[in-house]
Amino acid sequence: MKNKPDYVLHLAAETDVDRCEVNSEHAYKVNAQATKNLALACKESGSTMIYISTGYVFNGEFMREHTEYDIPDPLNVYAKSKYQGELELQGILDRFFIFRSDWMIGGGPGTDKKFVGKIVEQCKNRKEIQAANDISGNPTFARDFASGIKKVIKTGRYGLYHLVNKSACTRYDVALEIVKDMKADVDVIPVSSDMFPLPAPRPRSSALRNYKLELMGMDIMPNWKESLREYLAGWK
Repeated sequence: MKNKPDYVLHLAAETDVDRCEVNSEHAYKVNAQATKNLALACKESGSTMIYISTGYVFNGEFMREHTEYDIPDPLNVYAKSKYQGELELQGILDRFFIFRSDWMIGGGPGTDKKFVGKIVEQCKNRKEIQAANDISGNPTFARDFASGIKKVIKTGRYGLYHLVNKSACTRYDVALEIVKDMKADVDVIPVSSDMFPLPAPRPRSSALRNYKLELMGMDIMPNWKESLREYLAGWK
C-alpha cells in the first residue's frame, strides 16, 4: 500500500436517522460495510483507526447516563448500523479508538441546521417555542469533541470511549438556555416528543457518561451550558 498514515479519522456516515429508517440498505452500506472496508485498509497499512459512534446505541429505557460498560440495545436502523460498524472494526483491528458522542452541535450561523440553529432562528420570529421535555441527551460541541479526541489518542490507550459535554438535559432545557442567552422575548413550552412524529424511534435517553475518562483522570469535557454560551456568542 502506497499511503500508510499513522491515523485514519473515520467521520463519513449517514447520520440522517429517519433516512436510515426508510432505507436500511443504504444505512448499512454506509455505516457498517464501509466501516469494515476502511478497517481492512487500516489493517493493511498499519494505521490506527478512529471511529465516531453514537449514544443512540442504547435503548434509553432507564433515563440515565450510560457508561462504556452498559450493553448496547439500539432501537432504530441508524443506531443498529453504527453499532455494527463498531463491531466490524473491533473484529478486524487491534489498534483503534471508538468515540461515542451525542447531540453533536457546530457549524455556526448560516450552517447549523440542527436543533440549536433552529431554535436561534425561531427566537427571531416567534413568540412561542415548543421543545420536548421527555427525552434526554448531552449537547456536545464539535470543538470540545475534537480537543478530547486529540488528548485521548496521544495516550495510545486504545479502545472505546464516551466523549460528551457534561450533564444530561432535555431539548426543553437547551431551548430555555438559548432563549435566555439570546435575551429573546419568547416563551418556551415543554411538550411531549409525540408532538414531533418521525419515522425512526428515538431512545428516551441517549445521554452518556465519560466514565472511562473519569477513571483515567482525563475527562476534560466542560459542562454543556458553558460551551453553549461560547457557541452562541458567534450568533450575536
